[in-house]
Amino acid sequence: MKMIATAIMSLTLGASALAQTGAARTAPASSPPGNANGNPAAMVIARAGSQASTKGPAQNFTGSVRVDPLFGARAPSAVSGGAVTFEPGARSAWHTHPLGQVLVVTAGAGRIQQWGSAVEQIRPGDVIWTPPGVKHWHGAAPTTAVTHIAIQESANGKNVEWMEKVSDEQYAE
Repeated sequence: MKMIATAIMSLTLGASALAQTGAARTAPASSPPGNANGNPAAMVIARAGSQASTKGPAQNFTGSVRVDPLFGARAPSAVSGGAVTFEPGARSAWHTHPLGQVLVVTAGAGRIQQWGSAVEQIRPGDVIWTPPGVKHWHGAAPTTAVTHIAIQESANGKNVEWMEKVSDEQYAE
């Protein structure tokens, strides 16, 4: 998962640098479409707003939470991602991810905590890597909403293991 996030960031930075220097080139018109192995392939564009938002289920969240799916896993990849918005005071239940998770905070102010550690404040631009199997929760600050992009990979068809809810006392730490 960490390698995927690093690769995405490297590709984004590299493409940006090529575009700025004018070094980016397109394939000749005679090149057949396909992937690196020469197999026919087509890019897929998921248009903004083409996937319905859902409310975070009450058994997994406290408070008002909206989940906007960004992309689902497409074989052979098992990586998926979504934008999650927590209203003030809202938070996830304790949970783990079998192959880890990357959060990219895009707006607002939030909190995150790993089991046995102190609550940490998170802000836009923060990127959080949670290793596989680490029990944690994340959500908004008490008076400010937060939005983050969550990227995780599935193992055996599952990308999260939900646990007990975060108590008000734990949230207030």
